[in-house]
Amino acid sequence: MRYRTRHETRYHYAAPVSQCQSELRLTPRSLPWQTVLGAAIETTPKYASIDTRTDYFGNSVTLVSILESHDDFSIVATSSVEVEARPSALASDMPWEVARDEVVSGRSAGTLEAVEFVFDSPFVASAPELAAYAAPSFGAGRPLASAVQDLLHRIHSDFTYKPTSTAIDTPLSEVLRRRHGVCQDFAHVMIGALRSMGLPARYVSGYLRSGADYQGAEASHAWVSTFLPGSGWLDFDPTNDVVPGTGHVTLGWGRDYGDVTPIKGIAIGGGAQKVDVEVRVEPV
Repeated sequence: MRYRTRHETRYHYAAPVSQCQSELRLTPRSLPWQTVLGAAIETTPKYASIDTRTDYFGNSVTLVSILESHDDFSIVATSSVEVEARPSALASDMPWEVARDEVVSGRSAGTLEAVEFVFDSPFVASAPELAAYAAPSFGAGRPLASAVQDLLHRIHSDFTYKPTSTAIDTPLSEVLRRRHGVCQDFAHVMIGALRSMGLPARYVSGYLRSGADYQGAEASHAWVSTFLPGSGWLDFDPTNDVVPGTGHVTLGWGRDYGDVTPIKGIAIGGGAQKVDVEVRVEPV
């Protein structure tokens, strides 16, 4: 599938902002199954400077500076992306305990990168209640892919997608107790459950195809990857109970939401603000 993506974020401030600096992770990654044909970022007011870099996880980061006074500010990120079907390793029979131990040992390709995603991160800490929630999916000797798929189904069944019901600082323990949230919460719960079993898990930021029967379309989306030695990273979308394919566009990944926040920055002045976000991912 080839897509044209458009992600617009609009800020309205109660008082003038004299200047602001923003860090954007809005450019899709180039991957074996995803080709970025073009990408651009525009702002209103026009940025005084723009720069790009690659962060620790290999994500593209754009830095913009606005040096004129403004009450309204908008960022529009567009791209053209081609997404292909990915090879599937879901039929692998490697037991989850073997996969866990192989990652920790660092003996096979990719495990050195994967092992850093076993540890706690600022928004996702392993906990006994997360391990207890994960345990029914991880019976002794069960293949990793099968166990993670079962966890995927259970999170989708047990949790209710409820926009505005949580915030970025809502504790993961509260999300687990209340059993509702948005895609960010679903992903954090799954990551915490996997890490509590000693398995690597990373947070993936991206988009969903517009018009598809998906929860979380028309906005930034999030899902999860875990590592299968010999096969690589496998993606799972607990919000929609699917294995991501050509309907998912990948922006980047990190330990949790904090590593791949689409937009963050600082502004001088402004006071209270209102933020509107609109995302479209249209097939070409």
